[in-house]
Amino acid sequence: MSDQYVLAVDQGTGSTKALIFNSSGEIASKATVEISSRYPRPGFVEQDPNEIYQSALDSVRLCIRDFTGKSGEIVACGISNQRETIVLWDPGGEPLYNAVVWQCKRSVDICNRLKDSTAEREINTRTGLIVDPYFSGTKVMWLYENVPEIKRAIQRGDAYMGTVETWLLFKLTGGASYFTDFTNASRTLFFNINTLKWDDYLLKYFKLGHLNLPEPRPSTWVFGKSDFEGLFDHPLPITSLIGDSHAAAFGEGAFSAGDAKASLGTGASVLLNTGNKVVHSKNGMVSTICWSTRERVDYALEGMIVSCGATIKWLRDQLGLFHHNHEIEPMALKAAHNHGVYLVPAFAGLAGPYWKMEARGMITGLTFGNDKSHIIRAALESVCYQVKDIISAMEKDSDVRLRKLMVDGGLTANRFVMQFLADLLQSDVVNIGMEEVSALGAAYMAGLQMGFFRDFAQLSQLNVTQVVFSPGHEAKEAARSYQGWLDTLNGIFGKEGSP
Repeated sequence: MSDQYVLAVDQGTGSTKALIFNSSGEIASKATVEISSRYPRPGFVEQDPNEIYQSALDSVRLCIRDFTGKSGEIVACGISNQRETIVLWDPGGEPLYNAVVWQCKRSVDICNRLKDSTAEREINTRTGLIVDPYFSGTKVMWLYENVPEIKRAIQRGDAYMGTVETWLLFKLTGGASYFTDFTNASRTLFFNINTLKWDDYLLKYFKLGHLNLPEPRPSTWVFGKSDFEGLFDHPLPITSLIGDSHAAAFGEGAFSAGDAKASLGTGASVLLNTGNKVVHSKNGMVSTICWSTRERVDYALEGMIVSCGATIKWLRDQLGLFHHNHEIEPMALKAAHNHGVYLVPAFAGLAGPYWKMEARGMITGLTFGNDKSHIIRAALESVCYQVKDIISAMEKDSDVRLRKLMVDGGLTANRFVMQFLADLLQSDVVNIGMEEVSALGAAYMAGLQMGFFRDFAQLSQLNVTQVVFSPGHEAKEAARSYQGWLDTLNGIFGKEGSP
């Protein structure tokens, strides 16, 4: 098995990466191709669908070029992708419009209209999602209402819609395969997560009943074959499609109810595996599909955090409190404890569980005895408090207790953050030490379908060089500090703002 490999294509917002993994889950080759975004109006974010596709081909070509093995030893391909970004195309595979990116806010007015209608409860019950421009459905509605050519194409039945993995699959197979997986489908506002089918009621309500939609399947499936336009001398099976956050959860080993992952980047996404049943949130979370195989479907609750790494970047670039990220860990430790200083990072509002998007940032509790180390510590602690808020809300919703939290992203290099998070959650915080966890999850999924990886037990034994932070002797102090955080937010929002 040592001479066989799995290819993963990780199509993200800023770049497309191709990675080749061996049977130990190690990277044998990697290549990255950047892609550009367009901003035609304030709040609008678009990308060129053909550029996205070409970036996938180029990244695979570069990855194979640097691979020391033989391309014939690559047995399968998995694809992970930026989730809510949508592409519409005609029957010949030509885009009808630019890809509308998940960050795009063009459908705010449509969302406000839906929130004032009877459809909001139906949307939440059927899809598990809230009405928000973040999700794909209202982007499609905007195109239908504002682009006459697209409206006509949809009404004729000539418009094909897909999230990015579907677009790549369609192009790679010359139009022979038109599929999505349950995780990506669950981000569209069109998919019923209870029945695992497209929801005819919602599609009719949205006036999109004639829109062509891909067939939804588990994340492990034989979706098609491609030689990647001649890059391989044989058709390579594409045996996994999965949204990037879900792929990261799988790559990090969130295989059981109570396992959670947090990606601590500019913002953060927290996913808690809730097992084989849908859990509907009453505490500001969204319900979604965690991941799926032919044999099982695991659901999840997800919470979003607007500002994590962005807060630290603000302290560096706007306030000039430090110059390099490696400086902030010793500065936070120098403060010993927070001395009642709290930074509320609502620079662009607070998302789950508060959903106070009109809120703005503030620093409270300052005295003449404080210096910049206390502000830096407060900023780092704010990341942990927000994760704790979300985990607490998820536990209330699901009655599932956190077993362990897997983490990835730039902030995981900060040992203060990792230890404070473990103390705060009273749970192990695990970092597997690999940056490319979305690609890893897609590779695991593709390999499972092909028998390249045997089962979950084998996957659990891979990447065992993980770093584990366990609750320590500062847990009581962390709990006291967290109560101060809650008191601070209660003072701002009132009792109804509590998680």
